[in-house]
Amino acid sequence: MPLIPEEPQIHESAQGPRATPASGRNAPTPRPVPGPRPAAPPRPGRPGPLRPAPPMQRTPRDVAVAKPGPSGPATPVAAAPAAVTPQIQLIPASAEGALDAAEEAVDLLLDSGRAPGDVLVITTGEQHPWAVHELSFGEASYWAQHDAADDVFYTEVAMASRAAARPVVVVAVNGGPDSAAAEVLPLAHARAGALLIVCGDPQQINSVLGTGV
Repeated sequence: MPLIPEEPQIHESAQGPRATPASGRNAPTPRPVPGPRPAAPPRPGRPGPLRPAPPMQRTPRDVAVAKPGPSGPATPVAAAPAAVTPQIQLIPASAEGALDAAEEAVDLLLDSGRAPGDVLVITTGEQHPWAVHELSFGEASYWAQHDAADDVFYTEVAMASRAAARPVVVVAVNGGPDSAAAEVLPLAHARAGALLIVCGDPQQINSVLGTGV
């Protein structure tokens, strides 16, 4: 008989393993807390793509600025200055002092900011010493300096027609035949782009300028 009460105790022990699942409830306690933390890295990545966005907006603006560039109706305006006639300045001087007066005029031009290559000097009588010196090396070397256009160029009536136009032309009426002034002044006027300076006898110059220029 004492064996009977022991049997129900064995059955209760069988219920013991059923209680184990209660202990299994403790297993979910190690929740994967670090799981949501890796979600944070995408946040710093978001500002990255925002930076390339502004350059995309700048490029269309640049294209819009380039569109008005091709419109070039301003080019015909440049043709207007071509019709402007050069200013004429007369410096009274004798035939003997005309060359010195021309030299003083050139010095004033350079001091005022004119580039040496902008000035052409033409003599009606005796050549300028610089021209005499340079021609001693041959006409090829002489005209090569003219073509370089980096310094004041001196020539005479006989060769003035070969000289190219320059912004300023200075004429020294320092002698020569009476026809020399009548020949050189219209030519000098045509070669001068902005200013024509004539050094010589005012009566002779005015008579020529009144008829030939």
